[in-house]
Amino acid sequence: MRYLWWLVRCQPWRVLRGSLIGTAWMIGLSVRPYLIARAVDDGLRGRDTQALALWVAAIVVAGVGLSYLGIMRHRTMTFLREDAKARSAEVLLRHLSRIGAVLPRRVGAGEVSTIGGSDIDWTAQVLTLTGPGVGAVVAYGVIAVVLWSISPMLAFCVLVGVPVVGLIVGPLLRRLEQVESVYRRQQGALTARSGDIVAGLRVLAGVGGRDLFARRYAARSQELRAEGYRVGAVNSWIDAATVAIPGLFLAAVVWLTARMAVTGDVTIGELVAVYGYVATLIVPVWFLLEGSYQLIRGRVAARRITDLLNVTPDDVGGPGRRWPGAVPEARRPDELAAPDGPADLHDPVTGLTVRAGQLTAVAADDPAAAVALADRLGRYVASDVTWGDVPLREVALDEVRARILVADHDSYLFAGTLRDILRAGADDDERIDAALRTASAQDVVDALPSGLDTPIDARARTLSGGQRQRLRLARALSSEPEVLILVDPTSAVDAHTEARIAERLRAARAGRTTVVIATSPLLLGRADLVTLLSAGRITATGSHADLLDDDPAYRHLVARGSEEAYR
Repeated sequence: MRYLWWLVRCQPWRVLRGSLIGTAWMIGLSVRPYLIARAVDDGLRGRDTQALALWVAAIVVAGVGLSYLGIMRHRTMTFLREDAKARSAEVLLRHLSRIGAVLPRRVGAGEVSTIGGSDIDWTAQVLTLTGPGVGAVVAYGVIAVVLWSISPMLAFCVLVGVPVVGLIVGPLLRRLEQVESVYRRQQGALTARSGDIVAGLRVLAGVGGRDLFARRYAARSQELRAEGYRVGAVNSWIDAATVAIPGLFLAAVVWLTARMAVTGDVTIGELVAVYGYVATLIVPVWFLLEGSYQLIRGRVAARRITDLLNVTPDDVGGPGRRWPGAVPEARRPDELAAPDGPADLHDPVTGLTVRAGQLTAVAADDPAAAVALADRLGRYVASDVTWGDVPLREVALDEVRARILVADHDSYLFAGTLRDILRAGADDDERIDAALRTASAQDVVDALPSGLDTPIDARARTLSGGQRQRLRLARALSSEPEVLILVDPTSAVDAHTEARIAERLRAARAGRTTVVIATSPLLLGRADLVTLLSAGRITATGSHADLLDDDPAYRHLVARGSEEAYR
């Protein structure tokens, strides 16, 4: 509810305008029954043509005025809802970009897709209560006062009848909130499953698992459909009550008024007016019921949005990002200055020292330990890594991200033209072309119909695994970071391509700090220094050839079952 209230507070003047216009429109609906009653009593019953014409003209003017108010009400509320959608989307996008790599580990892609696709819309719909919703409450009170002037008994029926409607529909709304929460959660999980199946369709087809996953997806789909039926059942009862109960209420009040007209307690014009008032009252009652329904769904949606907003980045220690617009020289009191130029990186956990300006290779017997090492060196987790003489965690995160880049072999490829994907800080095509050549990816560009201007979909699923991996490597190289940490950059390419990449990578990164975490002999053979990460510690250091000759554990790791070839 605080999130919904925040959306309201972001547009105070628009909300006020919507409330005033909505109230004027709602109250204006009750003006016409009064005008019709006067036309009946003063014009028709009194046989006064001039009075009849006057009241008819007033009815026409009121209709035109109500039409204008209705247009402005709808226009204002549309702006209000669309603004709320845009604000929610902006908040979510900023938060998702802030938490970055943490997101896939905490929240499924399907959940994020469902929240961004529909939950944002449902939260915006709640803002209807600030316009017609407020007007409905005011109009309810106005009509009750007008009816009191005609008959206190009729006013009492109205004052009691509408709360009774709420008491009848209330349990249905609570039930709706429960089933809607379950349904939305299952829908997000099924969306995530479908995304995973589509992403791995080629692999599933290759290993014969497509039918198995299809059956599992169909079973989950049936469960979601059953849950959807439960939501639909509650919705149908609410929709029926929204129409039937006000209709029955109208019939009862008109019946009482007709009995009073027969006994002479009210005039014929007042009978017509009462019918008009109560018929008009159906509109605010409907808005209140519809608003309650929207509030329930909006609360469910807002809860899911706030759950996502409560996902926090991993603790990376020390100061975070600088304030917006801060100049590079401006530092917070808790920040330390980063090294002025290239400096060594040292990881106390493993004992690894990455020498500035060198190509260092790390062969790890445990992939998890290798990923953990990359996270520490890139400050994606809190650690005691030092950069020169400075603890890495004490440097502003913006500066760390600008100078140290960790490039995973399976990092996300966003949708857009290939040029946009590879731009990554490159201001000209020369850097992009150089990066493509180093990554041996020119053939990927040449095969596309429009070259660098070819649109690529998200994750580049139309390309092969090896092509995607080379594009990821080219993107990392085009940014030309001071320190580049590559995690298995060639695991999906053939040996000939890998040999070209290894040779070109050494030349392209000459004089700059580069860390390659891999077990490929082709990459290890081109490194200035090779280290063996075993059982979480650096156990051997030297050249690739020396380690092959002197270290059996290293030889067993990189030989891949062909130790005899290295003896």
